[in-house]
Amino acid sequence: MPSGYRADHVGSLLRPPALLRARQSSTDEESLRKIEDECILEAIRRQNEIGLDILTDGELRRRNFMSDFLDAVAGFDTAKAVSRSWSGQAASGSVSSVTGVVTSKLRQMTSVTGRELPFLETHAHGNIKVTLPSANQFPAISYQRGITDKIYPTPSDLLWDIVTIMKREMQSLSSRGISYIQVDAPRYSYYIDPKWREWISKEMLQDPQSALLESVDADNACLASARRSGLTLAIHLCRGNNRSHWYAEGGYDAIAEQLFSTLDVDRFLLEYDDERSGSFEALRFVPRGKMVVLGLISSKQPKLEDKVTLIRRINEASRYVPLENLALSPQCGFASTAEGNLVSETDQWAKLRLVVETAREVWQ
Repeated sequence: MPSGYRADHVGSLLRPPALLRARQSSTDEESLRKIEDECILEAIRRQNEIGLDILTDGELRRRNFMSDFLDAVAGFDTAKAVSRSWSGQAASGSVSSVTGVVTSKLRQMTSVTGRELPFLETHAHGNIKVTLPSANQFPAISYQRGITDKIYPTPSDLLWDIVTIMKREMQSLSSRGISYIQVDAPRYSYYIDPKWREWISKEMLQDPQSALLESVDADNACLASARRSGLTLAIHLCRGNNRSHWYAEGGYDAIAEQLFSTLDVDRFLLEYDDERSGSFEALRFVPRGKMVVLGLISSKQPKLEDKVTLIRRINEASRYVPLENLALSPQCGFASTAEGNLVSETDQWAKLRLVVETAREVWQ
């Protein structure tokens, strides 16, 4: 089965200190690119060493999980940011801004993944995963009334312009023979948390249920442009991940039936690492034959999970989804922003090794 990878990970990895120092200094572009290349080669080596089923470049060339889109598409003012409320650890983990405000008509300047993909294709001799932000990510965090509405009258107008760009990018990735495309879609968590549903109504001036349906339609339009035999299409649904902080809470129950039954993906990567995530009962709405990747291992906390507990939780989830349709991963990336979560590289690789070891014990 093309989507049967048992040991998975969401994609982003902690930036090595040398790369962080280079980004903070006045390192010229050529020297920075060389450091990026070296760090990506090491990340690929480590992924292979521990036996991961799927390889990424760790998103090491990005400032955050969606900066590839911001760099490729003109129209964002990254000096501006729409304020958001985050929850999590103390000031040492203060969050960073990850986007900008749309201030002019969007215009694609270059390929979204063009800076990353050729190097990864050359050096990652295995199944490659490419990650892209969901189109519905941007209206929620880049649409500012009084500015954006002068170009795009409604958030929907902005959304469908982004869909056009994303469809073109995903179709290109598919035609290049990429093994696995993952759409990162944290904004679906707005629909499971009452405070964010209220925000959609009051700030975005949208009906939450209508906005949810439109978000699904937008993602499905992008996915359809890439669909081909042998390509795994996946969506990652989390509750925010920035310096070990989050912004939403609640189980998937409020949106499970709508999302799981209508999103045209092979694979759902779901956040189940703590009590904010709710129970596995929502998984009863996952259609037969689709894969669920259980994000049981925290990328936010350094403590290493217990393998026995992980196996017990996998078995609990199998009450709702057959074991042969389950897989394992961390709940999110280790560095959705370049600053990374409040864990060490040692913690990160120990957790990814645990993913592999647990998956082998359960499924092989």
